[in-house]
Amino acid sequence: MELITYPTAEAHFGTLDRACPSEADRALAIHHAPRIRFDAREPFVPLVVGYTVFRRNGPSPSFPREISLPANAACAVEYAIWWDWDIQHLYELEHIWLYLDAQERLIAAEASWHGGYRSMLDEGAQLPVEDGKLTLYSEPGKHAFAPERQWLLDRASATTRSCTTHSGKMGVLVTPLFVGIIPDRLPVNDRVVHTYLERLAFQPSFEFTQTVDLVKAVFVPWENLAAWIPSRVSWWIKYLHKTIPPGERRFLRIAHRGASAYAQESSAASVEKAAELGADMVEVDVRVTQDGIPVIAHDADLKRVFGLNAQVAELTLDEIRTQTPATAAPLMTFADMVELCARLGLGLYLDIKEITPAAFGMVADALRKHGLFRYAVFGAFRPDVVAEIKHNIPEAVTSILFSSPHVEPVSLARSVRADYVHPCFERFDAPQDLIAGEWMERVRAEGLGVICWHEERPHVIAGLQALGVDGVCSDQPELLRMGM
Repeated sequence: MELITYPTAEAHFGTLDRACPSEADRALAIHHAPRIRFDAREPFVPLVVGYTVFRRNGPSPSFPREISLPANAACAVEYAIWWDWDIQHLYELEHIWLYLDAQERLIAAEASWHGGYRSMLDEGAQLPVEDGKLTLYSEPGKHAFAPERQWLLDRASATTRSCTTHSGKMGVLVTPLFVGIIPDRLPVNDRVVHTYLERLAFQPSFEFTQTVDLVKAVFVPWENLAAWIPSRVSWWIKYLHKTIPPGERRFLRIAHRGASAYAQESSAASVEKAAELGADMVEVDVRVTQDGIPVIAHDADLKRVFGLNAQVAELTLDEIRTQTPATAAPLMTFADMVELCARLGLGLYLDIKEITPAAFGMVADALRKHGLFRYAVFGAFRPDVVAEIKHNIPEAVTSILFSSPHVEPVSLARSVRADYVHPCFERFDAPQDLIAGEWMERVRAEGLGVICWHEERPHVIAGLQALGVDGVCSDQPELLRMGM
């Protein structure tokens, strides 16, 4: 695979301010710029480096850390390295820190690694220097840095999943550094990014035969890069909307209560089957037991699925589990469901049926613990539940569900600050017609996403895809891969 070029990107690229208040700092950063080894199939290369030179201790302007100079260091150079793309999301910002003594000799180095940073000493406690240049390995598609190949081989399975089945799944990335600065995290934007990156999915070779000298990127002071990034993200979003029509956009494949056509709904078996059939997320319903444990159950009554003549809220978790007959799969706790989805690489689309403040805290904590909060959508039919979630956790992605075609979706979503509207119109013969035209135009004009009911009719799924909806639920998630 050849390195990609960015079509017509140069027009916007020219808006980057290349003014340099200190030629000495720029010369220092360029002279010591590292080399990076990339996978033979890597589709992305660095575009811009925002540098900062530290001659005393102080906070990094682009990474959540303090820069502390070693006793024998005269300065540190921070390289904030910009890619337009990570294989899972729009834009990438990774970091390398070099520490130099008074003779500008390299004495220490660190680099970013999945949200944190690590020393770049190899197994022999040496810095990987070749021809006088720090030379690092870059994780395929994800670009975390390592001083030796083995670090990346140890993560090979996770990296491969990111570069293949999970390409594009994170959509538009907005890190804490850019909250309130990058405004483009909207459902429809996530869909065009997902579509674009899924087309660039690749199987990493873990043969690092491409070497890029970082001096080939454009060097600007960090302040210049930071000022340019929001417009760069917006430029790409506009470009993708122009080049990827709504009917070609990759919607989220949501397994309704897992692959419930093939296994007991919301059971471990149904979730595992959903992953096997290519789902992105599983839709599950959240209730609370008598002893306050959030569990996965659609019905308030335990009779239909678990064979018990009682309500979920009337029994403790232990009582439910000990009384459930062996013919039924056991009731899953929310914590168990999150752990399973994290292992399988699935997101969670939550229909909150009943919740208490304490139980919701447990839900949010479990998602954060397993790194799934950003892959979760909190939905409910009750507007008050959605409003409370958004008020208490503003960064939560929310969805408001409704069953009547006479609901005005924009007004309802505005009233609870929902990110998605979810019309549950599966009982109609041609439900896609109910959201076509002016209905969809109003929703999109408000920046809202659209998730649709559980659907098993291929012609309806095709109609929803043609409209460019953001997600569809189905008991048979393999149907959602049609035409995509």
